[in-house]
Amino acid sequence: MIIRSRAPLRISFAGGGTDVPPYCDQRGGAVVNSTIDKYAYCTIVPRNDKKINIRSLDFDRTEKWKVEDAFLYDGNLDIVKAVLNHFDIKQGFDMFLHCDAPPGSGLGSSSTVIVSIIGAISEWLRIPMSLYEIANLAYDLERIDLGLIGGKQDQFAATFGGFNYIEFKANDTTVTPLRIRDDILHELHYRLLLCHTGKTRNSGNIIEDQKTNIKKGKKSVISSLDTVKELVVDIKNSLVKGDIDKMALAIDKSWEYKKKFSKTITNPYIESIYNTAKKNGAIGGKISGAGGGGFMFFICEFDKKHIVADKIEKLGAETVSFAFDKYGLQTWRI
Repeated sequence: MIIRSRAPLRISFAGGGTDVPPYCDQRGGAVVNSTIDKYAYCTIVPRNDKKINIRSLDFDRTEKWKVEDAFLYDGNLDIVKAVLNHFDIKQGFDMFLHCDAPPGSGLGSSSTVIVSIIGAISEWLRIPMSLYEIANLAYDLERIDLGLIGGKQDQFAATFGGFNYIEFKANDTTVTPLRIRDDILHELHYRLLLCHTGKTRNSGNIIEDQKTNIKKGKKSVISSLDTVKELVVDIKNSLVKGDIDKMALAIDKSWEYKKKFSKTITNPYIESIYNTAKKNGAIGGKISGAGGGGFMFFICEFDKKHIVADKIEKLGAETVSFAFDKYGLQTWRI
């Protein structure tokens, strides 16, 4: 028997940063995002002994443990260890992990990986878990147990899938699926350009700088976060109504405010890509993540998307084909 799971990566259209404590705990946060057909996969093959073999394709690493081992956090596949420490597993197994995007991509890859692991193990052990329980567990293991710095949106996006408006409060997260007509989704996909900057980054450093600014009560940062949160509602409403141009303009405005969260969010290379895209037919766009590198996206004039792609590729960016995913976490047995 083989148990397999996959969880989708996401594009964050707006609101990223407002889902990061302490801001969301104090003032509430909100995001609009969508999952895409890039996935984190986890495969489990049960064994008849007490051995645990973990193979991570992304880190090119193989680890051999035993069920009775103490899984101490030492920077070596700690995400896997956190899940194993949570579940009371008595039987050995082989696990194979891989993700369609590298760490530091800005598509929520690390959180998506932990969601896929939780999904596979809960399926294997036949432990019923609601989507909220899976997402909350992923958040607690990643942000609390492991102390990895980041926000709350990635775990919920990967678990629920599709287009969502997600609101964050101190002890509560609410996921509202967006009902969007197919013609609107087709048009958005037709005009949306996804690209990789060719650079990865440590999102924890960027978010830590943002958190420090908030703890210090830096008014310009808090005001910018408030404005971005307000723009999330405009972007959500424009998307649902099918006003792609208005959505793009609001995203463009949101990006200008997001850059005020931390000085490390953007850099000359990112600015050159963004400005080149805007000059050649992009209406709006942003980094899809904390910033500093990884993936960017642009909503373009319908007849200029190919021009934007050509111009930014000459700067070193790589355009990536994708489709929207509407299913979220999926698990199955073979």
